[in-house]
Amino acid sequence: MFHDERLPVRFWEKVILDPKLGCWIWIGSTNKKGYGQIWDSDRGAVPVHRFAYETVVGPIPERHDLDHLCRMPPCCNPAADHLEPVTRRENARRGLKGVLTTHCPKGHLYDEENTYLRPDHPGWRMCRICQRDATRRSQ
Repeated sequence: MFHDERLPVRFWEKVILDPKLGCWIWIGSTNKKGYGQIWDSDRGAVPVHRFAYETVVGPIPERHDLDHLCRMPPCCNPAADHLEPVTRRENARRGLKGVLTTHCPKGHLYDEENTYLRPDHPGWRMCRICQRDATRRSQ
């Protein structure tokens, strides 16, 4: 399904495949939570995972969100093992299970080398790569 022709070329120009996880990692524009965004001439900026799902799979049921089963916000793979339509309540319940995410919202691995543990907020982690990039942009 990777490089599905139903999705436009401009979509594929901003997607890389994570061969280990099967995630389609969006490297284009993202929102503050790390979810990809793509421009739709009718709707403006839309979440890229919704765009991919609606294009490849079909409409998302009314009052449903897409749950990232892979737990990777930049993933836009519409396959059933990555995105599942669920009620907002179910999506929130699943998110509160206490599952420890393994990657930051931009997709970088939280490993010993790339993880900064905030001493002022026990349990909070920061991605060193993202922090470095943010510092460079602000200079």
